[in-house]
Amino acid sequence: MARKVQHSLLTKAKTNKKDEFYTQLIDIESELKHYKNHFKDKVVYCNCDDPRVSNFFNYFSANFKNLGLKKLITACYKKQEIDLFKNKKTENGFFIEYEGEKEEKNIANTDEIDIIQFKGDGDFRSTESIELLKKSDIVVTNPPFSLFREYVAQLIKYDKQFLIIGNINAITYKEIFKLIKENKAWLGINLGRGISGFIVPEHYELYGTEARIDSAGNRIVSPNNCLWLTNLDTSKRHEDIILSKTYYGNESEYPKYDNYDGINVNKTKDIPMDYKGFMGVPITFLHKFNPEQFEIIKFRKGNDEKDLSINGKCPYFRILIKNKRLQIGNTKQRNLPC
Repeated sequence: MARKVQHSLLTKAKTNKKDEFYTQLIDIESELKHYKNHFKDKVVYCNCDDPRVSNFFNYFSANFKNLGLKKLITACYKKQEIDLFKNKKTENGFFIEYEGEKEEKNIANTDEIDIIQFKGDGDFRSTESIELLKKSDIVVTNPPFSLFREYVAQLIKYDKQFLIIGNINAITYKEIFKLIKENKAWLGINLGRGISGFIVPEHYELYGTEARIDSAGNRIVSPNNCLWLTNLDTSKRHEDIILSKTYYGNESEYPKYDNYDGINVNKTKDIPMDYKGFMGVPITFLHKFNPEQFEIIKFRKGNDEKDLSINGKCPYFRILIKNKRLQIGNTKQRNLPC
């Protein structure tokens, strides 16, 4: 007889799959090279990483001296299950503390590093993991996508610097958008196709045209819908978006919203250089957002708190912004980086 499976179990299985994305070293190197000046004398905590297989551990241990790190802590979550025969929990999480090699080595040997067992499962929300978080300066990892809101909230609560990977849709979470609006977090350098793909377990279905098995036998999925979220500053986020379009004389290309005094802009490159009022732009605008050039007003909603609409139809999520460079008596657009 076929066994009925509860909906909650199916949902949990689906969630677990989404959380089994492991970051490739090439993507870590591509992003981290822009933040080298932030790591000198700092304690880095990778709290969602098994050091035996984590490319975050590989990157930081290999570049320990080059970055001038003080310490690297890497912690691993282990699901605790009851052994029906022995009636006890079978696994605990663990962590390692790495302070560099005494001898010259290119890569740290995890077999020579003491593994410290957690009393519990090592979940990032556990008391033991939080104690390690308090001792750290910067958190760098690929956290569970299904717990992204909670994960970021913890980083903010403990006032930590961070560089983490998430789904692009995280921008639309009110908790994350609020941080971006208040200039407490922003998008990193790479986004979408700029993140080449994730290593997934053998049971994970390979999907999409870019799914592949690499030369090392790793199964790679390229969802092309992820981003880096950070509060580490880079020079890129202080570069003005180059504007070449004009509103006046091309008004028909910028329809006004039904429920908000502003115009709709379909692409970031089409933001007009001469419009002083409110503009609704795509969420991908945030990848080029310079807080010195634009002000973020609000997300998605009009004055009636319904989705922004044009002739009764709602474009995909829009962010309402205003050009800070266009002040009264100064309509000259600055097109050079700050």
